[in-house]
Amino acid sequence: QVQLVESGGGLVQAGGSLRLSCAASGRTFNIYIWGWFRQAPGKEREFVAGVSRSGINTYSGDSLKGRFTISRDNAKNTVYLSINSLKPEDTAIYYCAAGRSGGSSISDERRYDYWGQGTQVAVSS
Repeated sequence: QVQLVESGGGLVQAGGSLRLSCAASGRTFNIYIWGWFRQAPGKEREFVAGVSRSGINTYSGDSLKGRFTISRDNAKNTVYLSINSLKPEDTAIYYCAAGRSGGSSISDERRYDYWGQGTQVAVSS
């Protein structure tokens, strides 16, 4: 089993920045992919960014790629999501996830076996 704990969310003004952390514990040696997803009020959960074991980063789209950065610290078993130039539409619960296997796109939720409890990000205008 793998346990994921997110932190770093909060209330920020538009234009501000945040760095979300996802600390992993347990049998992390067999994790193949790490991902960040978010769910805004009244919307479905969506993929934000992911990183593979080989270090390849993937982002949801060009607009997010410019403001969102996923990174990881293997020594600390921690994955980060840095968000710059926050916008009110970034308001959501952000979830960290980890998957053990390869296969379909890194943005596919079905690839992920473990999920954190989420951390709330609220952006005021």
